[in-house]
Amino acid sequence: MSSDAPENAVDDLERAVEATLFATEEPMSVEALAGHLGDADVPSVRAAVQSLVAHYEGRGIHLVERSKKWHFQTAADLAHLLRREREQVRRLSRAATEVLAIIAYHEPVSRAEIESVRGVQTAKGTLDVLMEAGWVRIAGRREVPGRPVIYTTTPEFLQHFGLASRRDLPGVDELRAAGLLDPVDDAYDALMTPDEEDEASEEGATPEETETDAKESAETDLSGRAGATPS
Repeated sequence: MSSDAPENAVDDLERAVEATLFATEEPMSVEALAGHLGDADVPSVRAAVQSLVAHYEGRGIHLVERSKKWHFQTAADLAHLLRREREQVRRLSRAATEVLAIIAYHEPVSRAEIESVRGVQTAKGTLDVLMEAGWVRIAGRREVPGRPVIYTTTPEFLQHFGLASRRDLPGVDELRAAGLLDPVDDAYDALMTPDEEDEASEEGATPEETETDAKESAETDLSGRAGATPS
């Protein structure tokens, strides 16, 4: 009889965690769950959560983690069954998309730092749009002269894009495969052969100087051809 007590205790905790996550309106961390359940043992709550993850795997709803918080969501392949009306999607402008990407990959980052990466000024309204969407928030001020405001992404950003953490952001190769990198940069990289890069390195020239020399050489060649007369 006593040998069944530990098993029953784990089952009761698992049921309590399951009920709590079903009823809550916001995702909850393991620590928050433990506190809600009367200061339950955190490792035991974590084990109960993992047991529920396995239980719901392959079912109509899944228990998923977003930014170290857990919540139930419907299986992605069943979304079409639950949709009753088409929502009007408001697309982000190119500027807003660029700013969001810079914040995601460089956070925490100030407005001046965002502008340095983009090479153009950033309108205040662009950041306002991202904050209204709940994807960006003010994280404080940088301890430098002027103490500029710094921005970071939010758990809602991770949840919207289906990311467990910022470590799941796509890398350069994935962005290039998706066609999201500037094709001009890719074309220039293809023109710069390894031999040209090595020669530039041996002569002590920087890539920028090599690019300038190449452009000047091309312009001189074109100019000479334009002024030449057929023999």
